[in-house]
Amino acid sequence: KDKLFQKSTLNKELKAALDENIDWRERLLFSEHHLSHAASAFYPSPFERAAVLTLDGVGEWTTTSIAVGSGSELKVLKEIHFPHSLGLLYSAFTYYTGFKVNSGEYKVMGLAPYGEPRYSDLIKEKLITIASDGSFQLDMSYFDYATGLTMTNKKFNALFGGPPRKSETELTQREMDLAASVQKVTEDIVINIAKVIAKETGEKNLCLAGGVALNCVANGILLREKVFDNIWIQPAAGDAGGALGAALSIWYLHHKKERNSSSNRDSMKGAFLGPGFEDNEIESKLKSLGAVYKRLSEEDLIEEVASALATEKAVGWMQGRMEFGPRALGARSIIADPRSPMMQKQLNLKVKYRESFRPFAPSVLRDDVNDWFEHDSDSPYMLFVADVQKDKHRTMTSDEEELFGIDKLNVPRSSVPAITHIDYSARIQTVHEDTNSKYHAVISKFKEKTGCPLVVNTSFNVRGEPIICSPEDAFKCFMGTDLDILAVGNYLLLKEDQNQELKENYEERYELD
Repeated sequence: KDKLFQKSTLNKELKAALDENIDWRERLLFSEHHLSHAASAFYPSPFERAAVLTLDGVGEWTTTSIAVGSGSELKVLKEIHFPHSLGLLYSAFTYYTGFKVNSGEYKVMGLAPYGEPRYSDLIKEKLITIASDGSFQLDMSYFDYATGLTMTNKKFNALFGGPPRKSETELTQREMDLAASVQKVTEDIVINIAKVIAKETGEKNLCLAGGVALNCVANGILLREKVFDNIWIQPAAGDAGGALGAALSIWYLHHKKERNSSSNRDSMKGAFLGPGFEDNEIESKLKSLGAVYKRLSEEDLIEEVASALATEKAVGWMQGRMEFGPRALGARSIIADPRSPMMQKQLNLKVKYRESFRPFAPSVLRDDVNDWFEHDSDSPYMLFVADVQKDKHRTMTSDEEELFGIDKLNVPRSSVPAITHIDYSARIQTVHEDTNSKYHAVISKFKEKTGCPLVVNTSFNVRGEPIICSPEDAFKCFMGTDLDILAVGNYLLLKEDQNQELKENYEERYELD
């Protein structure tokens, strides 16, 4: 409850701490949570005008907002307030299926294709009422998050046939069906709201932010439905992006600065806004850690990494400035060969130390995306899911077709099985030479060697650990996993060359996510 009084608390504490002659009230600017989300989505977008939809758990009171941006102006038109929240409905099922709230929601999204949405009608009948204007209300008698310490209660348990799954226990078909059901309901609500916004505002462009905007499956459906001509999503759509949105809202709405919308894709510069390290810094740190490395020209580094990928080696890839947001976009990534039928399972269990069902994303050269996926627009921030092109599908045997649940996992479904989810979909990142030239070059070289213009891309970390930032982080994660090769700047490290005494047990270092 404390966040509801942040502004008054800050005023009170500053009054007590500062010289009475300082007028802190003129200097303390407070950007409301959903306005910050909306600003983070609209102002960096390539649009002069757009409708803006924000969806998350809860800000101060707001859980959903609709705004319209034009030039430097941004005006919130409608809001839905706590406790009625699509984000918290999804989090309730995250909790109920045995995952951690506020971090495990993407696992529910990844688990959904293994199940059938057999509970979706029950959710709509009992838990949420959806109005014709796109608004919705939850029946709070099934939830405990507004007043208690858990997301759901006994009435919720009775409705779905038992208590919540305990974390780390075996996943059953029931959890898969629950995941599929809440995912389907979320998709339906997002499409419904979008259609209402398009009709009421007449806008042709849509911007999205808030935690629910990271649901790339729903985003992909929204894109294919063509409710709007163009969609742009803030890559740091969750609360981290609120810092950016607060700064932008102060710049444009408080200081009245003129906005020039980007003539390029957007003004986020590929979201490579974090720290970067020069080669001399990298070498100094590697030397101090006792690493064995060789310095190569950029051309030779790209050649060696592409050759390693083509022989099914898993590569830690740390280049340039770090990504801003929850996705690794080719600056702090683990990359691998998507053609390998065992790569998904091996990366999950031997490198990431996480559940085997979790899918990996492809990084694909922008010029080649439509040849491999049913998608032909930019997706630089890995925020849209699309299907693998049918000519890349593998025909399944009758026995394989009969498999259920997790048993489906090890059946190759396409010529790039490591990134093809069980419903033939993939979470696409398009790679652009102007924002990430080195990553573009290594994928291009891999294509030259194999004919395949994409690589597996997953974040450079182990389960529960933050994405690596520094050369030290990269080396320690390299030595704590079964990665074969590490490329940091223009330095290449082979696992077999390293002092084996430097190996670390990363599997149990961090609290599970």
